[in-house]
Amino acid sequence: MSEQFDLLVIGGGPGGYVCAIRAAQLGLKTGCIESRGTLGGTCLNVGCIPSKSLLNLSDMYKKAQKDYNNLGIEVGEVKLNLKKIMMNKSKSVQVLTKGVEFLFKKNKVSYIRGKGVLFSKNDVVVYENGKKTSYKAKNIVIATGSSSSSVPGIEINEKNIISSTGAISLEKVPKSLIVIGGGYIGLEMGSVWSRLGSQVTVIEYLDHIIPGMDSEVSREFQKILTKQGIKFLLNNKVTKVKDENNKVTVEFSDNSSKSKNKIECDKVLVSVGRKPYTEGLNLSKIGINKDNKGRIDVDKEFRTSVKNIFAIGDVIKGPMLAHKAEEEGIAVAEILAGQSGHVNYDVIPGVIYTSPEVAAVGKTEEELKKLNISYKIGKFPFMANSRAKVNNETEGFVKILADSKTDKVLGVHIIGPHSGDMIAEMAIAMEFGASAEDIARTCHAHPTHTEAIKEAALAVEKRPIHF
Repeated sequence: MSEQFDLLVIGGGPGGYVCAIRAAQLGLKTGCIESRGTLGGTCLNVGCIPSKSLLNLSDMYKKAQKDYNNLGIEVGEVKLNLKKIMMNKSKSVQVLTKGVEFLFKKNKVSYIRGKGVLFSKNDVVVYENGKKTSYKAKNIVIATGSSSSSVPGIEINEKNIISSTGAISLEKVPKSLIVIGGGYIGLEMGSVWSRLGSQVTVIEYLDHIIPGMDSEVSREFQKILTKQGIKFLLNNKVTKVKDENNKVTVEFSDNSSKSKNKIECDKVLVSVGRKPYTEGLNLSKIGINKDNKGRIDVDKEFRTSVKNIFAIGDVIKGPMLAHKAEEEGIAVAEILAGQSGHVNYDVIPGVIYTSPEVAAVGKTEEELKKLNISYKIGKFPFMANSRAKVNNETEGFVKILADSKTDKVLGVHIIGPHSGDMIAEMAIAMEFGASAEDIARTCHAHPTHTEAIKEAALAVEKRPIHF
């Protein structure tokens, strides 16, 4: 007899493991199937977590190398030990993946190792090391995540032409690195290797970086990164990448002038987005529909075209963010337990973990214009914030967009120190439908970076105190 579950989750990434834990907390007999060999998915193993470790350590190295002496902290010769940095990164990943295993045991979630394949609306077969085991489930959640996309005709070999997975595991600092794509991941990994000594060039098809972010933030961010030594070739299309004799040649053409150029470098990071990972699940065989981008179609309750099979995270529509997947996982678990699980997609923050960080929640100016919504802007620069000033972190600003009639906060965009943490205040405010005046009248501790948020809220009505 096959073991029977109330819920089987296929995929042990942020969406899948969180869904499994919440379902078990709500009394459902739950199993989670994962093929990687460790839990945590792309995020924990080769994505968010290891990249943030490298971002933090590379930032410390750069500060020790260039900033400390000027601040009165005199250090001797600063040496880079890349092997130790990578060991530190790997240790962090190991501790956190084992932590998820512990949480499974604590919450009585069955951890099933292997690749899960759907054979009917209630049957999943798991393949591992030549063995196959059948399981039955009343409900199934597909949470298999995403994989790196490439440019047509460019083959990622993870040696000299690498994805983000290869970029977190280089054995030595490349003299030159070309990043194809000016989005979150490319700029984060470009920042890491730039700080460690690589000459980084970003080639972006559009005429601006970080597509989808507020254009004013995008322009300011590019200025800051350029000052840090990263070069940008915007409005250019990569046409060919050749890997020969341990050197890579990138050929590209200008979208406007059509002029053709090429650059030689040591490594190329292909960072042009991610695609849903649904291969080998038997989706079409059991009648699960996908859209033209390969994403699984779901309704408001995350149900696929097969009503007891759900899908969450990167395999469905929406931003490919770990925290978005987690919220969806919790929502599905609560729906299955008879509760009213839901996700407010208008209040999902996005963060770029460079230095300074970039964070946003809600609408951009461009989106508000398209929707024909009248809005007011409140801006406050970190150069006028006392905590940022004493910490020598004065780049960037806070920008609040509020409805012209109701004063309701519609979007917040921050470029500056600790903005990834600061954005949470505004996400909570927006979840409760706060007005800019609500933020302006809330007492903020002094001296803190968050005072810049209060001042930006005051600036919505043109009454900031310190600028």
